[in-house]
Amino acid sequence: MHKHTLLFACACAFAALAGAATLHADPGPDPEPTTTTEEAAAPPQIDLALVHRVIERHRHEAWRWERVMGRPLTRELRDPPADPEERITAWRELAATMRRRAENPPHKRAWLCIHRFEGAWHDPNAPYYGGLQMDMQFQRTYAPVLFRHKGTADHWTPLEQIWTAERARRSGRGFYPWPNTARYCGLI
Repeated sequence: MHKHTLLFACACAFAALAGAATLHADPGPDPEPTTTTEEAAAPPQIDLALVHRVIERHRHEAWRWERVMGRPLTRELRDPPADPEERITAWRELAATMRRRAENPPHKRAWLCIHRFEGAWHDPNAPYYGGLQMDMQFQRTYAPVLFRHKGTADHWTPLEQIWTAERARRSGRGFYPWPNTARYCGLI
């Protein structure tokens, strides 16, 4: 008898599963079609004052690096984009380009070699100042704005000192203002 009860229970369970598999859920009534009578959402308004501030920040960063290199300042973009976000991107890219150029001056290795044999970047001892040991006349001649605004080369950044030396080199002086150290470095 126990065997028949177990067999009957299994049959009932199987029937219940078969019946459940054939049932379909009632999805309910069809949803109402949605129609939009509103016009497309207008693009968000751009805060032009914010755009101007962001552009000014990037412009001033570009100018900072152009001043370090002794280049003329980029006052306006050539063919500025009409879209404010694209103008911001253009100024950001210009600032990044100027920074990359300023941080990689021509003959950087040569200047670092000379510096190794000269003095500390912030060496304040007269008559030669800074890491490339520039005298007052050299500073006034090749970096007059820096000299006026920051004083002697020991107050300048290493990049400002290197770019000043590079201007002297380009003017025709070469590496001769550093005769001994330039020889040690194999530059003359």
